Amino acid sequence: MKEVVLSNLLDLIIKYKNYDKTKLLEIKYGLEVLYLTITKFIVISIITLLLGIFKEFVLLFFIYGILRTTGFGLHANNSKDCYIISIITYITFPILIKYLNIEELYLLITSIISLIIIIIFSPADTEKRPLINKKKRIILKIITSIISIVYIILIFIIKSNYYKNILLFSLILEALAVNPISYKLLGLRYNNHKAYNRKGVK
Repeated sequence: MKEVVLSNLLDLIIKYKNYDKTKLLEIKYGLEVLYLTITKFIVISIITLLLGIFKEFVLLFFIYGILRTTGFGLHANNSKDCYIISIITYITFPILIKYLNIEELYLLITSIISLIIIIIFSPADTEKRPLINKKKRIILKIITSIISIVYIILIFIIKSNYYKNILLFSLILEALAVNPISYKLLGLRYNNHKAYNRKGVK
């Protein structure tokens, strides 16, 4: 199903504009990510609706998504692993968000540890999308760090444990996503930009 959809979309794009092979590979990768994101969102939405944690899932999805937009992070090797990891994550964490009451001290410790990991390791690239440009990596690191700091400030400003949890677990998720240990556990290569030369060739 996925290959049929992607093939039709690529044919449509090629019909209106000619691209070289490298650009088409970039477009295809982008379409794959978009397709997986949409289909995962639909599947997980149905599951979380049935479990009564849909609101928590949606809020976590978008608040964490803000961090991931600039901090990036790992992607599973295949669609199956991606679905499994996403379903486990977006069911477990929303349940914790809804029912967990974390003491201020643990909020502080966990958020600071997450921040340190994010500052050190973000942005984390993938083999299919290496962040070759050093200046861009620095800018993305700064933006991601600022967003993370804002999240931590909000955690200690807002009164609701519910929203504290959403912000905290967004930080935890991003810290896990950019951590080289996570890459190693999933058998993924870390710091993929180092495998490319200045011209972006392997």
